[in-house]
Formats: sequence, C-alpha cells, structure tokens
Amino acid sequence: MSLSDRLATVREANSFTEPTGVEDLVDVEAGTAVGDAYAAMKARASEALFDRIGSRINDPSLTEDQLHAFVREELAALVDADQQLLLSADERRRLLRDVEADALGLGPLERMLAEDEITEIMVNRYDQVYVERAGRLTLSTARFTSEEHLRRVIDRIVNRVGRRVDESSPLVDARLPDGSRVNAVIPPLAVDGSSLTIRKFSRRPFTVTDLIGFGTMTEQMAHLLDACVQARLNILVSGGTGTGKTTMLNVLSRFIPSDERIVTIEDAVELNLQQPHVIRLESRPPNIEGSGQVTIRDLVRNSLRMRPDRIVVGECRSGEALDMLQAMNTGHDGSISTLHANSPRDCMSRLETLVLMAGMDLPLRAIREQAASAVDLIVQIARLRDGSRRIVNVTEVMGMEGDTIVLQDIFTFDFGAGVDEHGRFRGTAVPTGIRPRFSERFADQGITFDLDNLVRQGRGW
Repeated sequence: MSLSDRLATVREANSFTEPTGVEDLVDVEAGTAVGDAYAAMKARASEALFDRIGSRINDPSLTEDQLHAFVREELAALVDADQQLLLSADERRRLLRDVEADALGLGPLERMLAEDEITEIMVNRYDQVYVERAGRLTLSTARFTSEEHLRRVIDRIVNRVGRRVDESSPLVDARLPDGSRVNAVIPPLAVDGSSLTIRKFSRRPFTVTDLIGFGTMTEQMAHLLDACVQARLNILVSGGTGTGKTTMLNVLSRFIPSDERIVTIEDAVELNLQQPHVIRLESRPPNIEGSGQVTIRDLVRNSLRMRPDRIVVGECRSGEALDMLQAMNTGHDGSISTLHANSPRDCMSRLETLVLMAGMDLPLRAIREQAASAVDLIVQIARLRDGSRRIVNVTEVMGMEGDTIVLQDIFTFDFGAGVDEHGRFRGTAVPTGIRPRFSERFADQGITFDLDNLVRQGRGW
C-alpha cells in the first residue's frame, strides 16, 4: 500500500489527540485512611503467602498458567482461614487480585501498565513513584510495601529474560513480556533504595498517520521521508532522551519495501516491523562468571554476513558506530539508526565521538569524511516544553568543505507561530525552499516526489 493510501484519512487524523487513560488508579490511589488499612491487610496476606509457598514461585517445572492456578488456590485458602479478614465478596476479589499481582506480577505497577495514557513509570524508591502522562511528570500515590517488595518485583522482571541483578551486578536492562523497556538499579549504586524505570511499549504501535495527527510531522514531510527510505538513503534519527526516537525509527522502518531482508539490532527488542522478512537480534550481557557477552558491535559485524538488504540499529551509543558507518559505505544503503543528540550538528559531532570509542587510532578528518559520506539524512526530534514531540529539523548531509561537514536543512520548525490557549505550540516544520542534493537519487531510482512544489513552498510562492 502506498503512503498516499495510508494517509487517505489524514484530515480526520489531524483532529486526533494523544490517547487518554481508559482506567484510573482508584484501587491504588484510594483515600489515605482506607488506603493505609487496606495496604496493611494486603501486606499481611502477601507475607503469609510467601511464607506458605516459598520457592515454588521460581519453580521452573511449573508453566505460567500452573503457577497462577497454584498461587490462587493457596491464596484463597489463606484468606478463608484468616479470621481477621471480614470482607465482602467484592473486597475479597480485590484482595485476591492485588495479592496475586504482588506475588506473580508487578504489584502496584500493574494498573499503571494497563493505563494507556501513562507512557513511563519511574520508581525512585519503594515509596515514591512518578508517572509520565502526555509528556508531563506527576507523583503517583502508588506505593510498594517495602524495599523487599520492590526487590521481588525487580527480580521477577529480570529473571524472566534470563538476566540477573545483585550486588556484583547492581544495574540491569530488561524488558517486559509486552516489550516495554526496563532499567533497574539497586544498592549500593542506588543510595536511597532500588530504582526501577519502565518505558512502556505501546499496545498498538504508532503509525505515520498517528504522528501526523499528533503534530509530530506534516503530511508533506511524511511523503518526503517515505521517498527517502524507498531511495535507500542512510538515515539517523537524532534526539534527546524520551523524544520518541524509537517510535520514529519504527515508523520509518515501515516504509521499507516488504520484499527486502531486514536485520534489526537492539539492546532490548522494541522495534515492531510489519514486513515478513525480518531477523531480530538482541545483545546479551555477561553471565555471572563475566563471560558470554555479545555486544551491539558484535551483532553489527555479524549482520554483514547475513546478506541484509537493510540494517536497522536501535541505537548507536559506542564503538558500533564505526561498524555502522563502514556498512553504510560498503553497499548496505538504506540503513537506519538512532543517536542521542540535541541538533543535527551535534548529531554528527557525537557520531565522531562514538567512532573514536571503537579504539581505532583514526585521524579525525578520516572519521569526518567517512561519516559525511555514509550519512545522507538526519531527522531531529525534540520534546517541546508543552510536552509534545515534534520533528524540528530534517537535514541533509552534503559532504565535506575543508575540515567541516556541511549540513543543509530541508525542513525547520516554525517556533514563531506562538502557542494556543492550552499552551501548545501552533508551529509546524516548514520547508526551507532548498532543493536537496539527493533529488538525483530519486530520479535514478524512479522515486516519485514533487520536489519542485517543496521548493516553491519554501520560497513562499
């Protein structure tokens, strides 16, 4: 299906607002007095359950369904036997559900994971939990009962993906079964108690139509980026933390033709490509003996022997940048990756720094020449102060002029349009009126895009 077909309903999509929550946290965020009494009751039931079932929770011989059935049976017996629990039928169901979530799930975080409006969960310590909604941070009244309770949840997350966290390895990256990204840090590195951060994975991956509706990009920009991917330009998605780089990478990857072989490489699998011919690779940390590590750089090197048409790297953050540039310069056109930087110029500077981290004794000019030759386009994303995420630059890498990499903006964000009554930026990214040099690639490969109209709009014709 062409991009034009996918954007056929874009007029309606432009009125689309970012999703709102379908569940509030009334159970978790109850009134203080009632909440404290219920928390004490739940903590007592949870501790009794753990005393009763012991290590059976980590019994590898039990399937997930068998484990849940076993816990429900033991928990129901405990609640029935506790004479202090004078509960109605609704209260009993709620207690059973919440204690089961503590034993086998993520405790007070379960409801947050179910709320679509929440995009990030940040546990600073067991009694302090922040959430991000629509780009803004708020303090939740959700609590873990203790540091031990939080540690049990962290252990449960990392054990599911074969990783570990302890004093010898006090920080870990992992993922939830739905693909949400998890980072955990425990003492002694986390001075005030264990810390847990969850970047939620959207149940329905955002499409280009969604991003147009959010105002992240314009329809014209979407058509241009579609043409650039079809023309096999090498693209870097640049932005700060939490700006939506992975979401943008996912959207750009959807423009790749379905008959191409794609290799994706990530620290923790997040990309959700729809093409049929996709090989997904994930790095691996060292085991308890300190061996067995497989880095992103190892995977990039190996991917070159897998006959890829496209290589998609979730993020360049170290020496793998050198291997990525070499791949781009040796026939693997159309590669896409992300990088942390605050502007297109910073993006190229950071790329030089990452290449130097590979440990190769290369002259700086040689690195710049290779970077300028390899990278064709930079898509710069920013999270603005109104909480929205916008593409603020689409920039072409022109090549070298002396010792400097020459960049040329094709789109820039119009900050002069001001804000509306809700404090949201009215501006959008507008064309600069400069004809990109890669228009020759479009012509050579038969890619249809009205560059003349792009130039006319930029000149105000």
